[in-house]
Amino acid sequence: MATIDDVAKTAGVSASTVSYVLSGKRPISAATRHRVERAIEQLGYRPHAGARALASARTNVIALMAPLRVGVNVGVIMQFVAGVVTSARAVDHDVLLLTQDDTMGLDRVASGSMVDALVMMDVEDDDPRIPVLVGLKQPTVLIGLPRDPAGLSCVDLDFEAAGRTAVRHLLDQGHRHVALIGSPPAVLERHTSYAERMLRGFTTACEQAGATYAIEPAESSVAGAYDAVDRLLDAMPGVTGVVVHNEVALPHVLAHLRERGKSVPEDVSVVAVCPTDVALAMQSPVTSVDIPAEAIGRVAVEMVVARLGGDQPAETRLLAPVLTDRGSTRRAPR
Repeated sequence: MATIDDVAKTAGVSASTVSYVLSGKRPISAATRHRVERAIEQLGYRPHAGARALASARTNVIALMAPLRVGVNVGVIMQFVAGVVTSARAVDHDVLLLTQDDTMGLDRVASGSMVDALVMMDVEDDDPRIPVLVGLKQPTVLIGLPRDPAGLSCVDLDFEAAGRTAVRHLLDQGHRHVALIGSPPAVLERHTSYAERMLRGFTTACEQAGATYAIEPAESSVAGAYDAVDRLLDAMPGVTGVVVHNEVALPHVLAHLRERGKSVPEDVSVVAVCPTDVALAMQSPVTSVDIPAEAIGRVAVEMVVARLGGDQPAETRLLAPVLTDRGSTRRAPR
């Protein structure tokens, strides 16, 4: 395996000159840089990651904090992770995955200069991790939107608009008795940002239209979905439009509606807020507002790279919701 000394000998320069070419710490003439780069290519030299980090003060590693908490849908979380990892590799960065939600781990990887930047998921309205992030030297991007995003870089789906979009689709079809089967109670109790915003969008749209509405949290399980449907139909037997924001519960909600004598979409129209692949995987494809998890991960990495470049101020990017009608809704029955 070629060494930096081999490169220096082949290029006819000192090892320190090769190091300066690699790190960019000192100006090197174009002719010398060309000789060194040609020698590197000829020998297939790959600088040691540790030495490269010392030379450039960069690790080319991004920390991704994706806590696997109670009520979290791991399948959807991994779509966000895939978006971050794929985009990071495209810009020559690796990803260090942190699955705990404690601030100690966060502080450890940051204070030890293990990473260049951080991306944090599953953001709460008043997230206790944010004060720690603000004090770090590394730039941070949140996938999510805290109550006060001032001075922070955030990206997410506009879940409030997603809730309004789903309801308005049902209202446009004449539904006036609608319901939300939503996130698990544990997610709501943590005041997780996306769930709170979804609720706000749903209730705002219903109240502005004067529609009767109900909200039923659902555990992410068969039993949780069945319980939510039973509670809903007992409380609002005349419901004709249902928004489901719970990917795990979705197929079981559809199944139990049929078991309770409610055909979809003849008796009850259903709109899901979920990734497209989840909506398409149902026994009959479901009309949905897409959660573009991989696209959000990609934007997060783009924001990280811009912040590392030093010329990107803090900003919030909320992706507009897109609804695709796949036939699980129709005009409200008379």
